[in-house]
Amino acid sequence: MNESTALITNDAVVLGLLAIILGGVFWTQQSSHPFFRRFYTFVPALLLCYFLPSLLNTFNIIDGSESRLYFVASRYLLPACLVLLTLSIDLPAVARLGNKAVIMFFTGTFGIIVGGPLALLVVGAISPETVGGDGPDAVWRGMTTIAGSWIGGGANQAAMKEVFDVGNNLFGQMIAVDVLCASVWLAILLFFAGRAKAIDAKTGADTTAIEDLQRRIEAYHAQHARIPRLADLMFLAAIGFGVTAVAHFGADTLAPWIAANAPGLDRFSLTSGFFWLVVIATTGGLLLSFTPARKLEGAGASTVGSAFLYILVASIGMQMDITAVLSNPGLFAVGMIWIGFHAILLLIVGKLIKAPFFYLAVGSQANVGGAASAPVVASAFHPSLAPVGVLLAVLGYGVGTYGAWLCGQILRVIAAG
Repeated sequence: MNESTALITNDAVVLGLLAIILGGVFWTQQSSHPFFRRFYTFVPALLLCYFLPSLLNTFNIIDGSESRLYFVASRYLLPACLVLLTLSIDLPAVARLGNKAVIMFFTGTFGIIVGGPLALLVVGAISPETVGGDGPDAVWRGMTTIAGSWIGGGANQAAMKEVFDVGNNLFGQMIAVDVLCASVWLAILLFFAGRAKAIDAKTGADTTAIEDLQRRIEAYHAQHARIPRLADLMFLAAIGFGVTAVAHFGADTLAPWIAANAPGLDRFSLTSGFFWLVVIATTGGLLLSFTPARKLEGAGASTVGSAFLYILVASIGMQMDITAVLSNPGLFAVGMIWIGFHAILLLIVGKLIKAPFFYLAVGSQANVGGAASAPVVASAFHPSLAPVGVLLAVLGYGVGTYGAWLCGQILRVIAAG
């Protein structure tokens, strides 16, 4: 191997730099300074967590391709993150949100699964070179990472990157498409949130259930929230990394067995050890959500999982070259068609079932924005409703792996012609 020419090659130093960058982003995001408050109104913090580490790689301060940090984060922290994020899913509580809330959530999910292939077909018919590419640089592969992000979130996006072997430069382009299109749609939802009462009155939507929902959510969080103890954090580590160990064992067993006995399943990613790693980890978290372990959410299970996620995000960012982001601007058309289909489908279904606009907005952002923006949209209606966004977003973490993988298989078939 050729010796790296980067200024810093020690992974311990690189990890420290990434930690400082993440700390700086979150410190400024929480700042009350007018400049930062206005800055983060337009620039998502998540984008900076990708973008700033990419500068280190672009200017050869570090060599992301030679670092082992991404391998550690993707194989150890990502599965544990998926477990801790799905651990808090309360499926009965989701059901009690009402049929309309759940219908709107899964309508949004369906819109992402189908909208991606539709966008690929439309743009492919007009400009085939825009959605071409081979191997890890095939555009359809990159689109699976957007599907992961728009159904589940950053963890599912990173999982799809590995499962479908997406090239780093293409992944950087897809992040730009993801953030731009999702931010435009978020701005539209926030604009209409202030006009929700007029919209609901016009559509004849019944909003009384939202008031009951508001009181129920407030009572639940008041009952379970607590300051985490050392024992709680050790329990979280035991569960997160324990299920990760089971997932690795299962992946190491299943992937080689399928490769040896049914090699044709390779095109469905079933011979990929990483595929089984994320599926088993996600399934393990979902199963644990039916046990008393779910109460550890009160001690910060999803917070710890999110911390793992942001370390993963930074380690992905440090592999990207930002000069490649705008090499294919036509991809933004793909993203806008995709999110447009998602929006139109939600509006149609919402009108048919007379769902309150609140359910449409939060159901959409629980998919597209995840836990980062779904609470923001929910709180735009009423601050105490923010946990509803969190609840549905956590459901998105659970279905994101499966939904994005299904979308990827459809994209694969379309790309193959």
